[in-house]
Amino acid sequence: MNGSWKRNTALFLGSQALSLLGSSLVQYALLWQVTLQTRSSVMMTLYIVAGFLPTFLLSPFAGVWADRYDRRKLIALSDAMIALVTLALAVVFTLRGTELWLFFLAAAVRSVGTAVQQPAVGALLPQLVPEDQLMRVNGIQGTLLSVNMLGAPALAGFLMSVAPLQVLFYIDVVTAALAITLVIFFVRVEARPRAPEQEGASQLKEIRDGFRYIRGHTHLVPFFGYLGFIMVLITPAAFLTPLQTARSFGDEVWRLTALEMVFSVGMMVGGAALASWGGFQSRMRTMVVSNLIMGACTVALGVVPHFGVYLAAMGLFGVAMPLYHTPATVMLQERVEPTYLGRVLSVMTMLSTALMPMAMLLFGPLAEMVSIERLLQVTGMLMVFFGLLTSLHRRLMSFGEPKQTPAESQELAG
Repeated sequence: MNGSWKRNTALFLGSQALSLLGSSLVQYALLWQVTLQTRSSVMMTLYIVAGFLPTFLLSPFAGVWADRYDRRKLIALSDAMIALVTLALAVVFTLRGTELWLFFLAAAVRSVGTAVQQPAVGALLPQLVPEDQLMRVNGIQGTLLSVNMLGAPALAGFLMSVAPLQVLFYIDVVTAALAITLVIFFVRVEARPRAPEQEGASQLKEIRDGFRYIRGHTHLVPFFGYLGFIMVLITPAAFLTPLQTARSFGDEVWRLTALEMVFSVGMMVGGAALASWGGFQSRMRTMVVSNLIMGACTVALGVVPHFGVYLAAMGLFGVAMPLYHTPATVMLQERVEPTYLGRVLSVMTMLSTALMPMAMLLFGPLAEMVSIERLLQVTGMLMVFFGLLTSLHRRLMSFGEPKQTPAESQELAG
């Protein structure tokens, strides 16, 4: 990999930041508009389902496409599809005003674009970045995501207060066009040969091969089990803390705003620290330490009586999040064979997309029967216990060890 990788990577991350900003503005606008227009929990549930179900269902096929085709073109295609739907939505709203069913259609189409884009982005980075720089680059990408999480809601709220809704849609179209231009015309990627067994194979066969690859490698099954279990356990802290804040500390809007901002700033700090530090040599050790911090913070969220301390616990939780998610992605980028990487990353997309909303089907009703504080205490203690247990799992911990020799890069192959 030649010295131009830094320029290529900077252009690619810049394109993704532009695309993410426009998408986030529209995402918040759609969600808030449905909330204000319907004030219905049923409509909100349907909107959330429309926003995650297509990603879940399409992810296995998207993983195949990321392994089959030019990943840059897939990213550009998904951006273009979302931008065209957003443009059509803006035109319809300009001519006819807002219609509720269009919000659900837009959420579903945007979810399709997300399914295509996520495994392609994750699989493309190892083509651009030297292996020893993957953690730092993924940390930078996480920091950009956190900056967006902090700034996009405020910008969306400001724009919605001073301009018609469709203005945000037009901004998304412009940012998508700029992102596509950068990816297609300025980011250079070497050609990636396909594996012989992929030639002429059907997509369903390649999906089966991807799951067979995961089942056949002793590290990947416990690794995805670990990811899935933690995702379920962090669900109450992720979704129920705004409701807990309103119930226990007061329903003033500034409290909810402060909660979101502190978490986003924490994630930004964590991503920046990881980009600078690079984490422990063992990726799994970094994840387990993060796991323990998140568990302790979750317990704290369930016991602290003072809102200032509560915010501090949420901020520290945010710092720990990139130390968990980023090494997980980097480990797959380092250890999985390039011809299977898109399909393996698509499984991670399926887990991250579906498990937390599905867990809310359990924790949501439970929060009406027992206190949210009790749910946080129990899930936090389980997280700490599970983190300590994971540190004793030799096979899983060895998955995160740095590779010592070229031969070790083929560790998963047999």
